[in-house]
Amino acid sequence: MGTAGKVIKCKAAVLWEQNKPFSIEEIEVAPPKAKEVRIKILATGICRTDDHVIKGAMVSKFPVIVGHEATGVVESIGEGVTTVKPGDKVIPLFLPQCRECNACRNPDGNLCIRSDVTGRGVLADGTTRFTCRGRPVHHFMNTSTFTEYTVLDESSVAKIEAAAPPEKVCLIGCGFSTGYGAAVKTAKVTPGSTCVVFGLGGVGLSVIMGCKSAGASRIIGIDLNKDKFEKAMAVGATECLSPKDCTKPIGEVLSEMTGNTVNYSFEVVGRLETMVDALASCHMNYGTSVVVGAPPSAKMLTYDPMLLFTGRTWKGCVFGGWKSRDDVPKLVTDFLAKKFDLDQLITHVLPFKDINKGFELLYSGQSIRTVLTF
Repeated sequence: MGTAGKVIKCKAAVLWEQNKPFSIEEIEVAPPKAKEVRIKILATGICRTDDHVIKGAMVSKFPVIVGHEATGVVESIGEGVTTVKPGDKVIPLFLPQCRECNACRNPDGNLCIRSDVTGRGVLADGTTRFTCRGRPVHHFMNTSTFTEYTVLDESSVAKIEAAAPPEKVCLIGCGFSTGYGAAVKTAKVTPGSTCVVFGLGGVGLSVIMGCKSAGASRIIGIDLNKDKFEKAMAVGATECLSPKDCTKPIGEVLSEMTGNTVNYSFEVVGRLETMVDALASCHMNYGTSVVVGAPPSAKMLTYDPMLLFTGRTWKGCVFGGWKSRDDVPKLVTDFLAKKFDLDQLITHVLPFKDINKGFELLYSGQSIRTVLTF
């Protein structure tokens, strides 16, 4: 492309400070340095994690360009990049895969040492590629997709099939993969099992899709908002329940409902109390409970250790347990082979300039996933 090696001026949604709406600005995006890739974003999803930055639940430096669930095309590459070339369709990866650290080398590991979960806001060399009004603008989780162009480290880019529709497979960059993988990869749900899913947003629905794909015979969805039940049933839940309608602790209710046979429970809300409820809901001896929802920062959890002593397994799960660069392309191939349907998760598609409207849809509970297109 004619822009290779040059600074690109483009539109981006900049967050100047906490609890303020996005400001659509003209920014400057520097060319990629060695081992970096510059991408033109085609579509990006709005995820609750982006909102955590706005609300201060996630640590971040300001100003910042958030967004981490996207599809794009490679515009140019820096020196030494070998895994992608200009024109390749790609998915940015908020969870990198350097293939060198001990987590990447371990067959069960996926939390690469290059992950930016602490809010550094810069690329590997310690600097940013974004400038706005003469000020440097920070990156977010190695991705920053709420912009027409972004720069990422090569370890944060997965090449995917050219035929993949960008406004759908962008969900594989976060929400779908996180939930689906929690069921099929982290929990390893078995055929004929009973599963309980706490939280029926986009990730929770993806957990249900994973449980169904794995052959679970009973999938119970739990949410305070009964408006979400119809969609949960459509993607595979066998029944749904609101804790508001229960006169006993939810764990007791589920035990009575199932004859004390819950094999797997999933917490996809990110609330400490719900994490303990989910743990207590699976079988006291052979049950497995998976924490999928991002916990609030700087909060500590207290629980009765007897919940674990009797034999339960309590697990965490980042990005569904997938190794990002290896597994994302395979998930895209599975989508193209119609092994799962992402249309059920996308409720709104808006032009990028309407990003603030997309967040209003998230806050009001009207959307599961809103996708912004460029």
